[in-house]
Amino acid sequence: MANCLEMKIMLHLNFEKSVGVALVAASLLTSCGSSNAPFVSTDPAKIDKTVLKTTPIKESDLKRWSHLDLIKDTVPGMSVDRAYAELLKKRKGTKVIVGVIDSGVDIDHPDLKGRIWTNTKEIPNNKIDDDKNGYVDDVNGWNFLGEATAMNLELTRIVKKGDDGSETYKRAKAELDQKLQEMKQQKPQVDMIAKADKDIRTFLKKETYTKEDLKGISTSDATINRSKMIMMSIAAQAGDEFQEEIKSYVDYIYDQLNYNLNVEFDGRKVVGDNPEDFNDRNYGNGNVKGPDVADASHGTHVAGIIAQVRGNGIGGDGVMAKNVEIMAIRAVPNGDEYDKDIALAIRYAVDNGAKVINGSFGKDYSPHKEWVWDAIKYAESKDVLIVHAAGNDSKDIDVEPNFPTDEVNGKEIADNLITIGALNTATGAKMVADFSNYGQKNVDVFAPGVKIYATYPNNKYKYEQGTSMAAPNAAGVAALIRSYYPSLTASQVKHILMDSGIAIATNVGVGEEKVQIPFSATCVSGKIVNAYNALLMADQMVRAAKN
Repeated sequence: MANCLEMKIMLHLNFEKSVGVALVAASLLTSCGSSNAPFVSTDPAKIDKTVLKTTPIKESDLKRWSHLDLIKDTVPGMSVDRAYAELLKKRKGTKVIVGVIDSGVDIDHPDLKGRIWTNTKEIPNNKIDDDKNGYVDDVNGWNFLGEATAMNLELTRIVKKGDDGSETYKRAKAELDQKLQEMKQQKPQVDMIAKADKDIRTFLKKETYTKEDLKGISTSDATINRSKMIMMSIAAQAGDEFQEEIKSYVDYIYDQLNYNLNVEFDGRKVVGDNPEDFNDRNYGNGNVKGPDVADASHGTHVAGIIAQVRGNGIGGDGVMAKNVEIMAIRAVPNGDEYDKDIALAIRYAVDNGAKVINGSFGKDYSPHKEWVWDAIKYAESKDVLIVHAAGNDSKDIDVEPNFPTDEVNGKEIADNLITIGALNTATGAKMVADFSNYGQKNVDVFAPGVKIYATYPNNKYKYEQGTSMAAPNAAGVAALIRSYYPSLTASQVKHILMDSGIAIATNVGVGEEKVQIPFSATCVSGKIVNAYNALLMADQMVRAAKN
């Protein structure tokens, strides 16, 4: 007969069993000394075909839904709370450094206090490369962008180089022209909304206003009444944070037109290197927040998902309760990242002790993809796992690649990169997030990525969504495994995340048209990440290796 550990693993993973089997399982686990059976009295065979959450998620649960349990809490979380309560309560674990390659990190955020990696071999601010690793004053990581913030998209950079007759150029030029046309068509509407917002702020003499403030406006001024009508319409659609939505929309359109799609703009010149020369490496600085910490919002949010303090009553909870340090590596601008920066960032994280690297970035073109491939293989040679976001274009990346990828000519070059799709808070047909990329070959597994609450610069918190949020959720689970089972390799951890997940059999909507396909066709594993299962499988593997 299987031992208690094996029984737990088999029972928690096999969601196709009947209720009768589940009830028998519960009694077996009780005899093993387990305080909680892995199944509730819901028919596991129908768990992914029934919308269990029939009422809205409470705000207190929404802030941490990714930590909840599909069976116990009826949302497709990762069972993180259950893992801590039942498996890790009296365990210590070892320290794990997680490299966050992103837009920068607000390393002074109170909910990341004590969670930021410090290079003890470097003396701060003495302008000397004390540890002789090639980076001066890299106390908490490295900033490969220096003072730069906005950059072109890669397709814009390809077009700027001129027509070389290649299919890549033709495709990039066609996409650039189309995107520019779309942005220019939206600009008049954006300008109208921005003006209406400004009119209301001026009339009310306040920068921030509510729906109630709008309703209370009474005036004979036709311009103000028109602006009020516009803003009331937007507020009805966007909710209480409508002013933030407006700002995001306006910023997006103008950033696209002024920077991302503008062939006349060169955001790289302030960095001071030649991005086409991989050996030109004397650039950047140790300011991992970047020139304006507000621009480090994406990286700060990602870092918080992994490492923000658990159970302190403020903000959200990180996947890692302790034993984690975030190594901040700034390499992702407002625009597309450079292949050179990403390749060097991976190597920096590897050389300075990271065992997990989170990469919440991606793009459609990669002119120097071989530099990144070499970095991925280098990370594999040093036993480092790279967790990468699948991308937010609602596309099949088996057909339209999202870089970086570990696939060359249809073959996987390394076994240490895992690509993560994003889950919605719902079960059933809407389980895959509207925006998430998918791919039966090139997406490995899914994790929560909608309405994720985490740290934001300047002591704030915010809900964000994207595969950018799904990746650090999975990276946090990977770090848990590497902390409590350090003998397991990066490749083993990757496959544990995939193999131990909960299998979903229902059809889900994918792509812009929300075509219904089996969840099993959205990724290699056909599963969603589950921390509880992952730790059980890791324990089983380590025990088996000892016997």
